[in-house]
Amino acid sequence: MHHWSRRDFLKSSAAAGAFALAGGKLIGSPTKSAATDWVTLGKSNVQVTRLAFGTGTFSGRVQRELGQAEFTRLVRYAYDRGIRFFETADSYAGMPQMLAVALKGLPRDSYRLMTKYNTHDTENPQQTIDRLRSDLNTEYVDVLLLHCVRNPKWPENDKKLEDAFSEAKQKKVILSHGASVHGLPALRAFPGTEWLDVAMIRMNQKGVRMDTPSTQDVDEIGNVSEVVQHVKQVHSEGKGVISMKLAGEGRFTKREDRQAAVRYAFRVAGVDAVTIGYKNTAEIDEAIENINQAFSA
Repeated sequence: MHHWSRRDFLKSSAAAGAFALAGGKLIGSPTKSAATDWVTLGKSNVQVTRLAFGTGTFSGRVQRELGQAEFTRLVRYAYDRGIRFFETADSYAGMPQMLAVALKGLPRDSYRLMTKYNTHDTENPQQTIDRLRSDLNTEYVDVLLLHCVRNPKWPENDKKLEDAFSEAKQKKVILSHGASVHGLPALRAFPGTEWLDVAMIRMNQKGVRMDTPSTQDVDEIGNVSEVVQHVKQVHSEGKGVISMKLAGEGRFTKREDRQAAVRYAFRVAGVDAVTIGYKNTAEIDEAIENINQAFSA
């Protein structure tokens, strides 16, 4: 028979108390990552949920055609399921305004907003940023991106906009800034560009609707290995990475392909978050499950 000393008793009591304080989980035991976890975008200190709600399927047409009532229902469903990161763009005609209506009444600090700025709009950037905030009915935007940079010299060519974004960040009307990219020529300029807080990069395992050597969108298979190389480079520099086009712009009709795309983005490329557009609640449920499975495998 084992005789317990007072010291043994105190040790076991402390351990039991710590177990209870940890919610019944062993302290230090690994926890599984999930789609609705909050993650930090590099050194920006902006936290978003790992899965975002995208509003730009075919430039927002799919979401617009739902109508405001159904779109609001879908946004609230995603919110209730734990998706608290919402993505839109000025060029998704009407979607920022529809998103603002859908989110109305929800605590602003409970979700994050990302929108994208048309790079041809250079006349009065601060006025445009104010309009973007007004469209979204928000005092601040968590992430503001230059939309769809293509030129390999975009860091120099878009300097006026970059300076305007930096000024807006100082005023805290935006919390972080960056760019979304189309094409390898522009993507190759992402590593080493200190201005970037966040990079939005197309990603899937098949290279469908991904970056090619062209500065225009072409219906060719992208260079997956080079894209992943640049993702890892910018990530190592402390930039947040968000991926899009995980379903090949809707071309992945088999669920196993969509599952593989999510797994590839997180487990191979190492992105921080992904954005997916939805047209019904089943697609939201699937996206959450696919990401959860990617981290549990």
